[in-house]
Amino acid sequence: MKIATYNINGVNGRIETLLKWLEMSAPDIVCLQELKCEDKSFPITKIKQAGYHAVWHGQKSWNGVAVLSRKEIKELRNDLPGEDPEFTHSRYLEVFTFEMVVGCIYLPFGNPLPGEKYEYKKRWFSRLVAHANTLIATGLPVILVGDYNVMPTELDTYKPEKYKNDALFRPEIREHFQSLLDQGWTDAIRTLHPDERIYTYWDYLRKAWERNAGLRLDHFLLSTDLAEKLKAGNVDKQVRGWDGASDHAPVWVELAAKPLKKNLKKSGAKRAVKRTSIADFPQAVQDLIHGGAQMPMPEGIRPMKATLVDKPFDEPGWLYEIKWDGYRAVSYIQKHQARIYSRNNLEFTQFDAISDALRVLPFNAILDGEIVALKGDGTSDFGALQNWKNTRKAQLQYYIFDILYLEGHSLLELNLTQRREILEAILPSDDQTLKLSKAYETSGIDFFDAARRLKLEGIIAKRADGYYSSDSRSREWLKIKAKRRQEVVIGGYTRNEGTDKFFSALAIGVYNAEGNLHYIGKVGTGFDAAMQKTLMSKFEKLVTKRCPFETIPDVDEPSQFRPQRLGAKPTWLKPVLVCEIEFAEITRDGKARQASFKGLREDKKPNEVILEVEKDTQSIIQEVNLDHGLSENSTMTSGQELPKTSKNKTLKVSKPLIEGSGETIEKKIDGHNLKFTNLNKFYWPEDKVTKRDMFNYYDAIAPLMLPYLKDRPMSLNRFPGGIHSQSFYQKDVKEIAPDWAHTMPHTNEKGEEKSYLLGEGKATLLWMASLGCIEINPWFSRVTAPDNPDYCVIDLDPDKNTFDQVIQAAQVTRQILSDIGVTGYAKTSGSTGIHIYIPLGAKYTYEQSQLFARLIVRQVNRELPKFTTLERSINKRGGKMYLDFLQNRPGATIAGVYSLRPKPGATVSMPLDWDEVKQGLKMKDFTIFNAIGRLKETGDLFSGVLGTGIDMQEIIRHAQGKFS
Repeated sequence: MKIATYNINGVNGRIETLLKWLEMSAPDIVCLQELKCEDKSFPITKIKQAGYHAVWHGQKSWNGVAVLSRKEIKELRNDLPGEDPEFTHSRYLEVFTFEMVVGCIYLPFGNPLPGEKYEYKKRWFSRLVAHANTLIATGLPVILVGDYNVMPTELDTYKPEKYKNDALFRPEIREHFQSLLDQGWTDAIRTLHPDERIYTYWDYLRKAWERNAGLRLDHFLLSTDLAEKLKAGNVDKQVRGWDGASDHAPVWVELAAKPLKKNLKKSGAKRAVKRTSIADFPQAVQDLIHGGAQMPMPEGIRPMKATLVDKPFDEPGWLYEIKWDGYRAVSYIQKHQARIYSRNNLEFTQFDAISDALRVLPFNAILDGEIVALKGDGTSDFGALQNWKNTRKAQLQYYIFDILYLEGHSLLELNLTQRREILEAILPSDDQTLKLSKAYETSGIDFFDAARRLKLEGIIAKRADGYYSSDSRSREWLKIKAKRRQEVVIGGYTRNEGTDKFFSALAIGVYNAEGNLHYIGKVGTGFDAAMQKTLMSKFEKLVTKRCPFETIPDVDEPSQFRPQRLGAKPTWLKPVLVCEIEFAEITRDGKARQASFKGLREDKKPNEVILEVEKDTQSIIQEVNLDHGLSENSTMTSGQELPKTSKNKTLKVSKPLIEGSGETIEKKIDGHNLKFTNLNKFYWPEDKVTKRDMFNYYDAIAPLMLPYLKDRPMSLNRFPGGIHSQSFYQKDVKEIAPDWAHTMPHTNEKGEEKSYLLGEGKATLLWMASLGCIEINPWFSRVTAPDNPDYCVIDLDPDKNTFDQVIQAAQVTRQILSDIGVTGYAKTSGSTGIHIYIPLGAKYTYEQSQLFARLIVRQVNRELPKFTTLERSINKRGGKMYLDFLQNRPGATIAGVYSLRPKPGATVSMPLDWDEVKQGLKMKDFTIFNAIGRLKETGDLFSGVLGTGIDMQEIIRHAQGKFS
């Protein structure tokens, strides 16, 4: 393939020169600059007669650019992102043709220097650099070609000293060009002719062309995959000598059909460095790896998931990646064997091309990424991926974006930037199957715009300093979809009267909060006859007489767009197949409109398929920024004065339990030997809070905390590697509890025999902490009366709410309780909400406690309907604060009073005096740094929670008159 650029300097005046050269050189793609004609005057008829399609963007006086191609052209954009109203000299036209992105560029000279035109040129070049960064991040084949009006090196001018103060040769402009090369672009002509003076422009004056007093101003910048195909290139210098020719000559490059390995070194592309051990890595990378906890390779890691938000954003501290349309895949490489698992730990055995490439890597590692099948244009083809096992026609690539484990070290305690530094070191740069999914600091809005124009799935935004949270839907990974996609469960199919197809449409649904399959409409497009036949072979085994949806839908329901019935008859299927659809919108009655079938999802479990609702981007960003301490409002530190309140039992603190800097120590606590290990491990890395600090906190807080733990079954929420490590719940301690621990045999609702740990003394508390229990989660009831809670809890759980709204809801709750003669006790959750406790004295059942809480929150909702809700389903809350009364049930737990939380900031669930519950209160007012100092002054504000409790019957009788 031959691609050329030609500054024609007036296309209508030089049309015959252009046509003559096109016939002689026969390029496949041509970029033209300086058209100097309006759009309506572009000579499209003659261009077509020469055998070319064309897209152009003209301008009467100054400029204009065009792209000609022997194939059809799809225009992507006709300007760079951003605006600069001061001048309009520059031009940029971006198109898609020959399965590549072509950017046609014209930058002005920028003279006189200094001056406004030069300043404009610098600004425009900056916009180009930013957009180029976005383009190269897509991984698509891209060529940026045209008249840059810059000479990158001394070789690019016949007389460097003459131009040292010219806008074409100024250091700032050359630095902009170099920054493009630093992104990974290849300067094609200089690569092919590294030591030659190649010129593309000669002034009209003083016979410059005849004495070859030229400049190289016209450039081809190629993305890596195109650079690997670079075969030849030069300048058709003779055209400059034709009568009436432009002051530029056409420049061209030729690309081979397949990569030419010999060009890699010339093009400047990085070659893979052979590394067979950690010792081969740069020292900085070695230090990062050794900073991870040493441990055997874990199994069954479920990948971190991204939260769907409604729009792109620009925010410092975030990286942006392409959202690939494929199968999420976690791969385990051990002893030159590779196993690949889906997000639900189902093994992928069909992708042997990926496995073969992975097992060559000389490391034991766990990688996270996406397996995709690529079309010719570089975009992913989910249908081809789904059928790859049968056809094996598509090109498979494994886009790897994270590394979780390497050579005996867990990397979960490292942030994303650090993990990616290791990942870049471990992956070969020239592998055609294993690809690093590129991440860039750029404009998220522009990056999304590029993805949308290029028909990509969307983008992923990730906090650069974020940590990997296994099996969680993190708000530090956000996905913004350019196409609306949804996974759905197939509950049946329909056939219209008179059709000769296997079926007319699929009846689809998603699971709601109650666990019922909810019908959301039909999908009748997106499958050809072959796919229908494949689906029917699966359907035949799943036919059932029972409708799987919660209510039997009218599958032949007319609509405003199709008022007539088609005689559709349903055949119900067992709901075990999951597919993905693309759709226009969810209508008011909850149906997917204009749904199109995209393929089966064998990597998804049906009961996990719910309707994915976009969250408000700005609210999520604000929340994440607060978590990372980026809020404009500062949080309370240990040096600030703490509020003084009542004089309950005070806290006396002696010296810390564990001093010094050793990694391991044994201590006798309550007469029992406890071993404390990994004492220098940062459990809160951002805050430099170690495991030692956690032990010292719980030792100091024990006198106040233990009354709320004694004799209560505990739910162990373990974070063995700190707050960003993979966590898990453990309720049965039969096999791990020490002999001296108190336990409670218990049969849960599923009939499973459990042995719960009981809160007892300080030794039990510190033993839980030694297991990585950052937060302490006691039952609401004690072993002496397991069905009778000591208190009722109302959990104010915000969604898109401000904390001031949480405070307002807490004060309204307090007033309602006060009106019926009840004293409530408030504490921060340590995360985002507030908990309000009502003492019951173990006189009532959990069911009675829940009914009482429901009575209260229903009244709160009546008073604050605009931002509170009783809707349990997150998808149906509409961003409102959930007034959670359902926590009042057997076995349910929330973070206990004085508990640390596994959140950045090392926050504490802290009791509050009601005078403190007002605007200005912040969750991070109470942390591991200042909790002990506060409690020395306030004492225990929560002791009333364990009091005799309310007379519920009398209170409800009194409340009925107030709330009726």
